[in-house]
Amino acid sequence: MRRSDFHYDLPSELIAQRPPVERAGARLMMLEGASMLPRDRLFRDLPQMLRPNDLLVFNNTRVMRARLFGHKESGGRVEVLIERLTAPDEALAHVRASKSPREGSRIRLAEGIWLQVLGREGALFRLRACDLGYAELMDAYGHLPLPPYIQRPDDKTDDARYQTLFARHEGAVAAPTAGLHFDEAMLARLADMGIERAEVTLHVGAGTFQPVRTDDLDQHQMHAEWLDVSEEVCAQIERTRSRGGRVIAVGTTCVRSLETAAAGGSLAPFRGESRLFIRPGYRFRVVDAMVTNFHLPESTLLMLVAAFSGYAAIMNAYRHAIAEGYRFFSYGDAMFLTRAEVEGDLSG
Repeated sequence: MRRSDFHYDLPSELIAQRPPVERAGARLMMLEGASMLPRDRLFRDLPQMLRPNDLLVFNNTRVMRARLFGHKESGGRVEVLIERLTAPDEALAHVRASKSPREGSRIRLAEGIWLQVLGREGALFRLRACDLGYAELMDAYGHLPLPPYIQRPDDKTDDARYQTLFARHEGAVAAPTAGLHFDEAMLARLADMGIERAEVTLHVGAGTFQPVRTDDLDQHQMHAEWLDVSEEVCAQIERTRSRGGRVIAVGTTCVRSLETAAAGGSLAPFRGESRLFIRPGYRFRVVDAMVTNFHLPESTLLMLVAAFSGYAAIMNAYRHAIAEGYRFFSYGDAMFLTRAEVEGDLSG
């Protein structure tokens, strides 16, 4: 398949610019069974789609206040997006400026607060915080890095709503957005039903928004993301399997985490970077169902869900979502997907 196979036209008014009034107030499209025909529901209906022996897997990453604004020593404006902290005072970052800063130069964030450019690693810059550690620096001067399709500055609403309720381990530059729909009432209801929870960590990088630049998918170089699947989670999944339950990933980040941990043929603890590229033809080893939002045209995440529920079914579902006015992307509506009976379906 080629990148162009995953194109669709989305009216700009369907891109959600703000979250719904309530976390669980989104719509939910359901795809399951042999037909995989879309059914329109509400997110509050999710418990009706689950079974007492199921296991929900959440991503507990926390979004950093990773966007910083400053000036070069020459006065030119600079925008910094921290991609990854490599030490308390060092980071790899994207830097936007009229002209790329030189090694050894400095970026002023505020009076007496500087970053020094140590060098480059590919498209990223190595930056040292000269006056404060990055934790203090981001807390004092950082902004939540809303995705590029949200056409407004971040505000106080985003401080709460662009984090999941279970966000614990700071390190992401984008939220695992399927998890944003879960509120305390929903989590309590699921627990009362006997549905267990597990947590993995995948620190979502800015690469999640980067376009696939080649039409030949065999030539695409997947961005790396750091993840942690613990021995405890592997044991929870084994117990779920033994009692006949399903493993349900909340978000594509959890899918990538669990499938990376099983890439050797069987599920095992994993801690490190993953470049796993899931596209039609991939054979899933762990995940039986997933909750996910709607994804960008021609993106690797759209390719992942097409691999999971079938290309024809997913593209049909997206056409249905547009026709029915669903809200798209990070603050938008959700889908509940089951795995296609024939994985990697390329029909349609």
